[in-house]
Amino acid sequence: KYPDLFEETKDNAVRAALSDLGRLDREEIRTLRREDLEGVALVATAFLVIIICHFVLTYLQMVVMERAGQGIMHDLRMRLFSHLQGLAVSFFNRNPLGRLVTRSTNDIQNMYELFTSIIVFLFKDLFMLIGITVVLISLDWRITLVCYTVMPIVLAASLYFSRRVREVFRILRIKTAEINTRFSETIGGIGVIQVFRQEQKNYRRFRRLNHEFYQAGMRQVHIYALFMPMIDLASALALGLVLYYGGGGVLAEQVSLGVLVAFISYMRMFFQPIRDLSEKYSILQNAMSSAERIFLLLDTKEQLPVPASGDHPAPLGRIEILGVENVSLSYVKNEPVLKGISFSVSAGETVAVVGPTGSGKTSLINLMIRFYDPTAGRITLNGQDIRNWPPSDIRSHMALVTQDPFLFSETVRENIVQGNGRFSDADMERILDMSNCRSLVERLPKGLETRLSEGGMSISSGERQLISIARAFARDPEVIILDEATSYIDSETEARIQDALANLMQGRTAILVAHRLSTARGADKIIVLYQGRILEMGNHAELMAQKGFYYRLNQLQRVSEIAAQA
Repeated sequence: KYPDLFEETKDNAVRAALSDLGRLDREEIRTLRREDLEGVALVATAFLVIIICHFVLTYLQMVVMERAGQGIMHDLRMRLFSHLQGLAVSFFNRNPLGRLVTRSTNDIQNMYELFTSIIVFLFKDLFMLIGITVVLISLDWRITLVCYTVMPIVLAASLYFSRRVREVFRILRIKTAEINTRFSETIGGIGVIQVFRQEQKNYRRFRRLNHEFYQAGMRQVHIYALFMPMIDLASALALGLVLYYGGGGVLAEQVSLGVLVAFISYMRMFFQPIRDLSEKYSILQNAMSSAERIFLLLDTKEQLPVPASGDHPAPLGRIEILGVENVSLSYVKNEPVLKGISFSVSAGETVAVVGPTGSGKTSLINLMIRFYDPTAGRITLNGQDIRNWPPSDIRSHMALVTQDPFLFSETVRENIVQGNGRFSDADMERILDMSNCRSLVERLPKGLETRLSEGGMSISSGERQLISIARAFARDPEVIILDEATSYIDSETEARIQDALANLMQGRTAILVAHRLSTARGADKIIVLYQGRILEMGNHAELMAQKGFYYRLNQLQRVSEIAAQA
C-alpha cells in the first residue's frame, strides 16, 4: 500500500523513517506497532503493580514495626512500673523522684526510637552491604580487596567514637534526671522558695545544671561532626583506590572499562548504607545509654525477702498478739536508730509510743508495717516471724494513718475505697459518719465524686486527715497504726479527728505514736523511747507515779501549754 514509504532489509523485515509514519492513519499505526503498544502497556501495568505493592508493603512495614515498638515499650514500661512498686521503701529514700521518672519516660522513649528507627534500617543496610560485596567480588576480587583496605579505618573510627559518644550520652542521661529532679523539687517547694526569696539562688543552681547539660550536648555534636567527615573521607579514599588500580588495569587491558564504571557505581552505593548508619549513630548510642540505665534499674534486687510458695505457715488469721523481740534497726551501718526494743501488744489493746523527736518512734512503726526489716531481732504475729509471710498478707490486716497523709489525684470515693468496689451506698454512708467526713463531703461541689488535686492539696490538712481515717475504716483492719495523726491540726479539727479515731480504734488493736502526751493518757500501755531505747513502760498512772522521764515530759508539756495560753 505504501511502497515508497517502506524498504526491505537483509533479514526480510521492512523499515520506514519515523518522520514518515504521519502519512499512515491511526489504525494502521496501531496495527503496525501492536507489539510495541502491548509491551508499553505491560510495562506500565507492571510499574503500577509495583507501586501498589510498594505502598501496601510500606504501610504493612510501618504498622508492624510501630506495633512491635509500641508493644515492646508497653511491656517494658509495665515491667519497670511493677518492679518499682515491689522495691523496698529504703530504695526510694536514696533515689530522687526525677531520676526514676526519667527512667520510665525519656529512657523508654529512646528505646522506642531504637526499635522503630534503627532496626529496620540496620537489617536493610546490612543486606545491601553484603549484596554489594558479593557483586564486587564477582566482578574483580583483586580490586575489591584493594578497596576494602579502608574498612579497618571505618571500623576503628566507629569503635573509638562509639566509646566517646556512649560516655557523653551517659552524662546526658544523668543530667536529664537531675534537671527533672530540680523541676520536681522547685514545683513541690515553690512556696518555700518564694517565702524565703530563694528564686535567684535556685535559678543559678538550675542555670549551672542546664549549662552542664548544654556542654555535654555540644560534646556529642563535636564527636558526631568529626565522625561523619571521616566516613566521607573513607568513601573518597576507596573511590581513589578504585580509580588508581582499576584505571591501571584498564590501561593494561586486564580490566574492562565497563567493570571499572560498575566498581565506581557500586562503591558509591556501598558507602551509602554506612553513611545512613552514621546518621542514625547518635540515636543508637542514645538508646544504648538509656538501655544501660533501664536494665540497671531492673536488675536492682532491693526487695524485702518474700518466702517461697509453700514455705510460709498457714494464712494469717486474726492477730491475737503482736510481738517485738529484742529489735534493733540501722539505716546506715553502725548507726543504730533502735536498740534492743522488746514489748508485746495483745488483741484489742491500745499502746502509745512517746518520746522526743529522733527517739525512733516512726522507725518502730515502719518495722511493724514492714517497710523495713530489723537489723537484729524480730517482729512476730501470733508468735511467728512476720518475714514468714509476704508483706501484702501482713498489711491486709493493718491500716496506717500518718501525720501527713497522702491522697491521690482521684475522686474522694476512690481515695477512700482504694479500688475496692464492694461498698454499697449504705456502707459509704456509715464510713462517712464514723470518720466525721460527712460535713466535708457535703461541702465539696460533687460530693464523693469530687476529684482532688495531686496530694490532696486542694483541701486542708485536717480534711486530708479525716479522709485518711475514712480510708482506714474502709479497710476494716484488725490493727490500727497512728503516726502522730493530730500533730498539725487546730483544736477544733483535732476534736473531730479524735472522735473519728476513737470510733476507728473501738474493738481493734491500736498502736499510736503520740507527740501530744494528752493523746497517750488513755492508752492501756505507754512505751517511752529515748535515743532508740525503751526507758519506761506502763500506763499513765504508773509512769506518773515513777516520776521518771515520762513524768518530766508531762511537766514540760504542761508548762508549754500554760505559756501558750498566757
